[in-house]
Amino acid sequence: GVKYSIHPEAFKILESYYKPGEFNKGRQRMAWTPSGARLILNPTSGAPGFVIENVFCLPGVPSILKSMLGGLKNEISGGKPILSHTINLRTVESEIAASLAAVQKNNTEVEIGSYPFFKAGKVGVSIVMRNEEQSKIDICNSQILEFVNQKNIQIISEN
Repeated sequence: GVKYSIHPEAFKILESYYKPGEFNKGRQRMAWTPSGARLILNPTSGAPGFVIENVFCLPGVPSILKSMLGGLKNEISGGKPILSHTINLRTVESEIAASLAAVQKNNTEVEIGSYPFFKAGKVGVSIVMRNEEQSKIDICNSQILEFVNQKNIQIISEN
């Protein structure tokens, strides 16, 4: 594992950001990073993010994140976009688990997620397929629709 300690530069940045007496122990925790981490400056709220190896640690607030991404344009390489397709079914997971496992076994490159939901007093399951290639999603989707039709499960929507 990597040791975790106060990053001196992060500490200085945060200390100068806050008014005297406001840089308390809780705020000082934002200066802790894994050893060897490189800071990502934050022009919006002061608290820096960091990079260690291929892991980028950034804030979850969209406006703050956006302000920090400009400095990372040359570091983050994009790949193919991940495509997805969702089928919402009126069923329970236990009814489709075995069939869905068989489809996953035949389509190992497609990520398949099964997410139960409860809306308007009725249960259902959203099946989400993800891959970089639409053709692989289409094959997986047709196999899922095949067992859905065989089991006479209601399709609420597809997108």
